[in-house]
Amino acid sequence: MNERANPYPLGLRLAGRRVVVVGGGAVATRRVPALIDAGADVFLVAPELTPALRAHVDAGRLHWARRRFAPDDLDGAWLVQVAVDDALAAASVSAAAAERRIFCVRADDRAAATAWTPAVTRHGPVTVAVLGGGDPRRAMTVRDAIRDLLGARKGPFLTPQVEEGPPVNTPGGRVALVGAGPGDPELITVKGWRLLTEADVVVADRLVPGLLLDELRPDVELVDASKIPYGPSRAQEEINRILVDRARAGRTVVRLKGGDPYVFGRGGEELLACAEAGVPVTVVPGVTSAIAVPAAAGVPVTHRGVAHEFTVVSGHLAPDSPASLVRWEHLAKLRGTLVVLMGLKNLPAIAATLLAHGRPAATPAAVVQEGTTGAQRTLHSTLGEVAADVAGTGLRPPAIVVIGDVVGALDG
Repeated sequence: MNERANPYPLGLRLAGRRVVVVGGGAVATRRVPALIDAGADVFLVAPELTPALRAHVDAGRLHWARRRFAPDDLDGAWLVQVAVDDALAAASVSAAAAERRIFCVRADDRAAATAWTPAVTRHGPVTVAVLGGGDPRRAMTVRDAIRDLLGARKGPFLTPQVEEGPPVNTPGGRVALVGAGPGDPELITVKGWRLLTEADVVVADRLVPGLLLDELRPDVELVDASKIPYGPSRAQEEINRILVDRARAGRTVVRLKGGDPYVFGRGGEELLACAEAGVPVTVVPGVTSAIAVPAAAGVPVTHRGVAHEFTVVSGHLAPDSPASLVRWEHLAKLRGTLVVLMGLKNLPAIAATLLAHGRPAATPAAVVQEGTTGAQRTLHSTLGEVAADVAGTGLRPPAIVVIGDVVGALDG
């Protein structure tokens, strides 16, 4: 084989076709979302998975074999992506692929691969893929220039961008708390995306858009925050430590969060931890799911003559929990819109509490699962029936619950 020959570029139409991914770590976490977006029938082989990949399994977006690779895993496959750092294991996959004449992408050794993943930018229906002759940094640089020319991620939907702390060009290590938006990768702000392109380390939540991770430079350290052990408080302490330690080592760190960093995102805790350690922090607001997800489902949170107020509340604790800070009995008296985040598990208790304190059972309600993504599902109901309807239709988190007369206000 002529190692100096130029690669032949193709656009693979993978919808419904079997693609095998070997490995369940950070590399696979970055590569799988683009395969899912392409409609591929993804078969993932790995003894363990990151929480982000496990979420795809739980949602039925891919099939998982919890074991090591076997050559017959490639039977019927059109493409294989090897996302392991064990050279011998990767070579065995390559050999099995070569016997079956299946193109093989190698994360560990580009020279040994028969296919490369390009640097990609997407702008609506346009996908631009750049190969840099084996140099990922060159490909990223050209990709980013093209992206600027396309005017990607510019538009009236962008939220105001407010900074806290020193500007982004502060010398030495720094941290940026970036809101990734509700799920659609194009709903990240221009500034948030630019900081991602500059990052040395990305600490990502489970709910951030996977296609954003697919566009990171190959040398970026990706820390899956949902994989950090311990309970919620200890895990948050560990996240804070990672942000501070990486920044003190002179690295540019992006803490990428679903939605907005300050809307039930613990962004304030992370900013305080960095400030206490003397680490400069930039805060980039994100499009919050509390407003964007209802809008994507055709539900305005306010509407002239219908609702002049809306309240956003966390439902992760049941109304009768001693730890809850929500005064549900007061919310039941409001006439405006109630938006409940993280409330699907406790929806029966939430609905019952609102009804018990005077909110009419006929009040319109909607539940939107995975809003702004290709997996979005919407249920229209009433406050009196919504809990039973959710159980009957099998809706699952992440989901937003909207209660109020705005549900259906835009219906003809």
